[in-house]
Amino acid sequence: MDYKLQINKTFKAILFLFIAIGLAAFIYGFATHQAERTWANYLLNNFYFISISLGALFWMALQYITQSGWSSPFLRIPQAMGTYLVYALILWVGLFFGLHSLYHWSHSAAVASDPILAHKAPYLNIGFLIVRTAVIFGLLIFLALRMRKLSLKEDVEGGNLSFTKIEFTSKVFIFVLGLSFIFFPIDWLESLDAHWFSTIFSVKYFVSAFYHGTSIILAFVLIANHYGYFPFLNEGHRHDFSKYLFMLSIMWGYMWFMQYLLIWYGNIPEETVYYFTRREEGFTTLFYLEIFINWFFPFIFLMWNRLAKNATALLITVGVLIIGQWIELYNAIFPGTVEHPSIGFIEIGSFVGFAGLFLVVVLHALSKYPLIPRNHPYLEESIELKDIEEFY
Repeated sequence: MDYKLQINKTFKAILFLFIAIGLAAFIYGFATHQAERTWANYLLNNFYFISISLGALFWMALQYITQSGWSSPFLRIPQAMGTYLVYALILWVGLFFGLHSLYHWSHSAAVASDPILAHKAPYLNIGFLIVRTAVIFGLLIFLALRMRKLSLKEDVEGGNLSFTKIEFTSKVFIFVLGLSFIFFPIDWLESLDAHWFSTIFSVKYFVSAFYHGTSIILAFVLIANHYGYFPFLNEGHRHDFSKYLFMLSIMWGYMWFMQYLLIWYGNIPEETVYYFTRREEGFTTLFYLEIFINWFFPFIFLMWNRLAKNATALLITVGVLIIGQWIELYNAIFPGTVEHPSIGFIEIGSFVGFAGLFLVVVLHALSKYPLIPRNHPYLEESIELKDIEEFY
């Protein structure tokens, strides 16, 4: 059996329709002179799908470093998600045309009249931002594609050499990702409120990327299994995935509360202004929804083992988390740019468009090669079969 993903032509057409809706939303936004709002959505959605791609790659790197057996059949999914980074880089180039609409520090006149911005100017300037972004993307894309290439090579050659190389590359990837993700949220999210800063801002969004990236991997696995792929998927696999989500919901909640409570307790106006605009000035509902959806719901829901092992319950959890990450980024971006809540065709359409592009890229990558890394040294441990050829 040629165990490759087959994509229905009708579904492909639907995804391209999604992309067209996204383009229409952006055209509508610019045509109706809502440039700031349109660029804010562009930033939100590009960061969203980059974040889950990097989070999925981090999950995969952990599986190789820890030599986990249970997850070995599913590694092609985060590998395919990593290919989206190439397209994300192209899209990110477009964002530089919207810098002046989003970032106060990008205006030389504002920097000249603001001592705080002038103090931050050696770091917050367009030239250095371009260099940082190019270097970060270049390194991460190279490592992501190298891990995928080595995995495909392992299919052909077998043995442990490719696995050992992937394990080493995974260690390098985690090191590079850990360093680069310090800058990524600060550059593109925190600097929207250039007078404010948090020492754990990047850590919070790193946990969020890991959390939501893992949830998307799980969604791919469960939906693929529904259509006959991964027929060996069992309760143990589902439970292992749910334990990741349960653990990461706690980590996410801890980071959120740690940042919020320290600022609330300190009660320093320069710090509390960030949360005041998000909790009091029109964003109140979304402020509380963020913590409820991303922490409270999955924490309570997955605490019950019967639900934590059930495919439908897990898909519901993932669906909720997809909305949760969007709200998290909305709360980070819109109060500092658009300054009032606005959810309409531009917001919904742009997300649909980016989601369509992401799915086209990932599904195309999954359809090119076998879904299961056939010569992974721990594959039999996961699927508990002696004849791996049954799935090829």
